[in-house]
Amino acid sequence: MKAIWNYIRRDEWSPYIAGILLGLVGIAAVWINNSLLGASGAFENLAGMIGKALAPQAFDNMYFNFIMPPGITANVILLAGIFFGSMIAAITSGTLKFRVNDNEQWKKVYGPQLWKRWLLLFVGGVILEYAAGIAGGCTSGLAISGGMLLDPAAFLFIAGMFASGIVTAKIIYGKRY
Repeated sequence: MKAIWNYIRRDEWSPYIAGILLGLVGIAAVWINNSLLGASGAFENLAGMIGKALAPQAFDNMYFNFIMPPGITANVILLAGIFFGSMIAAITSGTLKFRVNDNEQWKKVYGPQLWKRWLLLFVGGVILEYAAGIAGGCTSGLAISGGMLLDPAAFLFIAGMFASGIVTAKIIYGKRY
């Protein structure tokens, strides 16, 4: 038991062990909840919950009634689990610290103003969430769950994700990365 606890407290884990554990979590998600892993819908579920409380008529539509019903869904529970699980992992490994994104590479590209970098991160997150909604899922839903099912679309998505990441890095950073 002590060996397991010592391994859990490490800064980095073997990608093979992490992959096996992710596979087991994916199997457990289907077995226990009859749903695949995916967290991007959680924000829509929460937005629908808040929206129905504040402006019920505006949120009485096909999308929030049938496609993304408001409430505490499996996606919301997964999102909370990701947050709290990562906090527990950082605490147990001794790597928890608050960072303000003062990376030198970001400073060179976007300037020394912290608010500008945080605004950029926020806008990027909003765009990512919107795109995940259009695509019908986030990285975990498309790549991980689809990959577990050996869905060809998942592997096309993974290839496209890496290719677009490389192109984006070249555009944003040029030769500076």
